[in-house]
Amino acid sequence: MEGVSNQEKSMTETELQSELLVHNHHDHKGGMITMPFIIVNEAFEKVASYGLTPNMIFYLMEVYHMELVTATSILSIWSALSNGLSIFGAFISDSYLGRFRVIAIGSFSTLLGMTFLWLTSVVPQLTPSLCGEPVTSCNPPTPTQLAFLCSCFVLLSVGCGCIRPCSIAFGADQLKHHPNLNHQRLIDSYFNWYYASMVTSGIVALTVIVYIQDQLGWLVGFVVVVLIMLCSTLIFLLGSSLYVKVKATESLFAGLIQVLVIAFKNRRIRLLSNDCYNHSKEMERIELTDNLRFLNKACVVRDLNQDSLGLDPWRVSTVEKVESLKSVILVLPLWSTGILIFTTISQSFPTLQAQIMNRYVTPSFEIPAASFSLFEVLTIMIWITFYDCILVPLLVKYTHRSRGFHPKTRMGLGLLFSVLGMVVSGIVETIRRDSTADMSAMWLVPQYALLGLAEALNSIGQMEFYYSELPKSMSSIATAMFMVSNAISGLVGSLLINVVDAVTARGGNISWLSSDINEGHLDYYYWLLCFLNLLNFIYYLICCRVHRSSSLEVREEGYDFRR
Repeated sequence: MEGVSNQEKSMTETELQSELLVHNHHDHKGGMITMPFIIVNEAFEKVASYGLTPNMIFYLMEVYHMELVTATSILSIWSALSNGLSIFGAFISDSYLGRFRVIAIGSFSTLLGMTFLWLTSVVPQLTPSLCGEPVTSCNPPTPTQLAFLCSCFVLLSVGCGCIRPCSIAFGADQLKHHPNLNHQRLIDSYFNWYYASMVTSGIVALTVIVYIQDQLGWLVGFVVVVLIMLCSTLIFLLGSSLYVKVKATESLFAGLIQVLVIAFKNRRIRLLSNDCYNHSKEMERIELTDNLRFLNKACVVRDLNQDSLGLDPWRVSTVEKVESLKSVILVLPLWSTGILIFTTISQSFPTLQAQIMNRYVTPSFEIPAASFSLFEVLTIMIWITFYDCILVPLLVKYTHRSRGFHPKTRMGLGLLFSVLGMVVSGIVETIRRDSTADMSAMWLVPQYALLGLAEALNSIGQMEFYYSELPKSMSSIATAMFMVSNAISGLVGSLLINVVDAVTARGGNISWLSSDINEGHLDYYYWLLCFLNLLNFIYYLICCRVHRSSSLEVREEGYDFRR
């Protein structure tokens, strides 16, 4: 055995990175020694990434001379691409390359994207020329300049799509595959430290990085994030020899796609009462239900002489995969209610409001406009601490519910707070437009706080809802669904902004979303979002009623995924 092991060590590094290390190697791989490399890498990457986003609306409008609608649309599509590629990154890491390689590729892609973005502030040919004496005579970006800028965003999105879905799971791998550790206790501790590092990174990005960009300019501001990302990449690679690198296996995404493909191929097959169905020997055995019965055609076996292990997964699926897909389909209506709230929360308009308001807290210190997003992050932190440490124990004591509010209750409350956030946003913007005095930007804090509370309630409620409704084997699908809703919200935001701009600018009128928000009517746009969020809440209540009926039907047939 030792001789074979020595021969394996002499094989190429690429093979070692794609194979699950044998047990005698696990004694020397993974464990707590890898945590500093992984957590510091993630923290630095978040500081660099989050540090770019808040001020980017100003960079596009001031340096690239874009209109507000165009700049906001580009940022919405960038956000959608980053979240959408997370699904691709998760699929590639699970099925082909493994998490270590995908994170490494993502780190290099992010570093390259940030370097290219920094070059736009250094090389004059990469940006439009400065505006002439009349401020209105500004040259738009050339197709080449726009293509180079978009390539920066694409590289950043690829990096984000590779790092986000793999980083936290890669850290958990180091603890799960170490034979001498109390796995669950350390994994719980790791998750706490991981999220603590994310929150800290967000605070640093929204304060220090934004302040540097605001005070020292784009060139210095961008080079700082490039250096931070370079440190992140180097720190991650330095720990390479210490990591457990789990072998890529079949992805759950592929299994769900197989069910759809096979069910479509077998759409003309008639299901009979005496049909036999293929069960997986690697997953917990469950019984087939009549819910969404057309999908049952994907796992029916008509050739009883063939062993189940020899069946082609693209010709005959398993009952377990079919039921897993059904559980995903059943939560889709409720999942769709989260799209609009992310569209509402992720808009850049409050930053533009803060830019033209009085941001001085002392005669010599002015808060950067992009740093006002910090109030949203602080609200999330305060709510999570209050909920976990105070509210849940009280609810457990008086209602005997160990989890506090049900996830669907929190999701609904989050949608209600998004409506309230838009009501306050509309009122504040109306007051700002009508005011002749120099209005303080602190008036924006309530709407940031309400939207932060909406995000904390709805986002965490969504994740807990998916984890409770889907089988345990589909935890990665739960995360993927959350990312997809964020991606779609970016596209919806871009579409909504362009439609509102086109409709309100007809007949030579000034658009609600004019680049000069004093001329436009941002308050009308907020009231429109308020109305849409209210409709979304009513739709949510209907979906809750439908989902409750569907869940009862499934449990009556003998299987409850939440057990």
